[in-house]
Amino acid sequence: MKPQDIIAGKTSLWIFGYGSLVWKPDFKYKRSKVGYIQGYKRRFWHGDNFHRGNDELPGRVVTLIEDDDETTWGVAFEVAGSQLEESLKYLNVRETVCGGYMTKMVDFFPEGEDQPPVQALVYIATSDNPLYLGPATSEEIGAQIAMSRGKTGHNLEYLLRLAEFMRRSCPHVEDHHLFSIEAAALTMVSYLLAAQ
Repeated sequence: MKPQDIIAGKTSLWIFGYGSLVWKPDFKYKRSKVGYIQGYKRRFWHGDNFHRGNDELPGRVVTLIEDDDETTWGVAFEVAGSQLEESLKYLNVRETVCGGYMTKMVDFFPEGEDQPPVQALVYIATSDNPLYLGPATSEEIGAQIAMSRGKTGHNLEYLLRLAEFMRRSCPHVEDHHLFSIEAAALTMVSYLLAAQ
């Protein structure tokens, strides 16, 4: 789905973020809402050789994996008017060109609202992407995250900020995958500091 196809005939659009977009959207938007999408689980299965890693030691960032029984919490941002084209141009570079993500439209359910869901654009990295790393244990992912750094910063920052968002904005949601990787990464950092 190309940006021009997404905005054809639209005056506004919701964009769902479930990774760094929840704490660093870096584009102008009209409003944002915490909520969830159904049928997907968030996993640190995508490699990042630009923002949070490099070619020698790629970082690990999240993508969505289809799973009918799961929900993924995050933030949806409504963009309207000139924000629409500007945000999609920016996200095309950030998520598609540099990250290898594709786009898809999904139903977004705002938290605490007794209203029908809204259609939202989401960026997903699939297993056919060259940067896709796939599953690994929490300890392996945590160790990789603890040691990776890219042009945007340390991979650990990405992990910790995402975990902080979930605790602050979605305290009722238990994201075992996220929190077990956070614990493993912090254990690795403690070990590395103690070894110095």
